[in-house]
Amino acid sequence: MPFTSHADFLSATLACTKTDFPARSTLTQLRLTWHGPGILELTPHALAQNADQVLISAGIHGNETAPVEVLNAILNDIIAGRLMLKVRLLAILGHPEALQRGERYLDYDMNRLFAGAHRQHAQAREAARAAELEHAAERFFATSPASARRLHYDLHTAIRDSVFEKFAIVPFMHQRACDSEQLAWLAGCDVEAILLHSAPAATFSYHTSFHCHASAFTLELGKAQPFGQNDLSRFSGIAQGLRQLLAAQAPKLAACPPLFRAKYNLVKHSEAFRLNLDAQVENFTLLPDGYLIAEDGATRYVAQGGEERILFPNPGVKPGLRAGIVIEPVAA
Repeated sequence: MPFTSHADFLSATLACTKTDFPARSTLTQLRLTWHGPGILELTPHALAQNADQVLISAGIHGNETAPVEVLNAILNDIIAGRLMLKVRLLAILGHPEALQRGERYLDYDMNRLFAGAHRQHAQAREAARAAELEHAAERFFATSPASARRLHYDLHTAIRDSVFEKFAIVPFMHQRACDSEQLAWLAGCDVEAILLHSAPAATFSYHTSFHCHASAFTLELGKAQPFGQNDLSRFSGIAQGLRQLLAAQAPKLAACPPLFRAKYNLVKHSEAFRLNLDAQVENFTLLPDGYLIAEDGATRYVAQGGEERILFPNPGVKPGLRAGIVIEPVAA
């Protein structure tokens, strides 16, 4: 199904191979440029010189469908003329094959393959796609005006419940300052907590932050559900915020939500790894002082101080990968 002004972005992505896409399509108000399956650039014909350069990605994990539906609805409204695009936009559906199957990934977690990490896992089917997405993001931002804002929102849902249902992750910034206006914008989108990463990572948002100098965020917006089972009213905050941003409308800002920083990773070194938490433990659950969080042979992870919390606990990952993050609060 070649994509036209009447087609659906998600359906076209899942139905077509790269060779099925027209390279360009010009509508009344904007130009569409395909860079591969699920990689669509939208440029208004009348674009302000310093207009925002915005990358929105979803579906990096194939079982996280609500953000895909949110992004698809936004694109459908832009292409139908119901939402007037005033920025340059690159929209990405990250893992079409996993989306088709309803699986998180096929061989390897793709959000551990960016910033060049795909070169160490070339045998995984996700490796080539991660490299393709890196190239698409770099090409997009490389052609941005120097004075324009570069923004990347990588939309996800989590595999478990959370004390804070919607939270944002700021990649490690090295010597750059965090964008306080963006934190206020995220709060206005109903984001309830913000995690500041303290080390480089192999995530898509870290790649665009470090290599493309974008203000980039991983947004966890609820719990993962299959297509058709999402209550999209729970995503109205981020949907409305993105629509206002893309239409260059005045944003809704709010006070910065609670801030946390990543203290250290729980690394699964071997199959002997044991996570001493309930299988249904929520993200951001407090860890009592002295609690033995996990153990892996002689390696023991013990909570200290009573203010630490657990994030993304997942003992089922492959050895060598992160099986959770211990975080702690920081002052605003």
